[in-house]
Amino acid sequence: MVVQVVLVHGIRTSATMWRAQVAHLQERGNPVTAVDLPGHGTRMDETFTLDGAFATIDEAVQDAATRGPVLLVSHSMGGLVSIEYVGREDRPPVAGFIAASCTAVPRGLGLATYRFLARRFDSLPDRGLWLSERVLSRTLPAETREDFGAGGYAYDAQDVALRSLSVLDLMSALARIDVPLWFVNGQYDQLRVNEKLFLAVAKHAELVVVPRTTHLVTAMRPHVFNALLDVAVATLERERSDD
Repeated sequence: MVVQVVLVHGIRTSATMWRAQVAHLQERGNPVTAVDLPGHGTRMDETFTLDGAFATIDEAVQDAATRGPVLLVSHSMGGLVSIEYVGREDRPPVAGFIAASCTAVPRGLGLATYRFLARRFDSLPDRGLWLSERVLSRTLPAETREDFGAGGYAYDAQDVALRSLSVLDLMSALARIDVPLWFVNGQYDQLRVNEKLFLAVAKHAELVVVPRTTHLVTAMRPHVFNALLDVAVATLERERSDD
């Protein structure tokens, strides 16, 4: 059976952030589903809730699992939510998991500071869109530069989503994950802060640090990230052939 891939975006962005990965997976013959979480992309008019996010991921995973082993790939906020999802006690049908740019425990001073900075950014003229576009134009290659904002920016969902992350029990979830797990971080990613802790708790995890890359590792180095997708898909294919 062919490996199925489900992609979960990060905060403020949408399924469009995965365009380079979707094209790559389709070219290699792996069916792929990129979801929009509540309050994001095509669902901008909805309110973000953790239950809604879990339900969105689960619906895509359960559907994909009817056709083959599922590789779940998530970024940033989507990665944190997906860790909780993959590591829940009633194990979902996920055969492998890539968690990108999400090795930070979203609690305490760190989360409070991040929310404060996000609110300050949101208070800028045009909600800081001009600054976001300038940063992206200077850091992302032309082939992915438009992808992060193509589905719109979920400004209204941002603080709600960030606040909700504090209830996640990531360490317990990580300890329960018993499928191949890859943490992928950019060298200069601010969410590497608890990288060693995550790696110590997760029993089946590997860490890949992409040089000269920030938090937006999927878009800044799309060919590198796509190569990591190939490794994960090949790993699941090999495991399935060994069964």
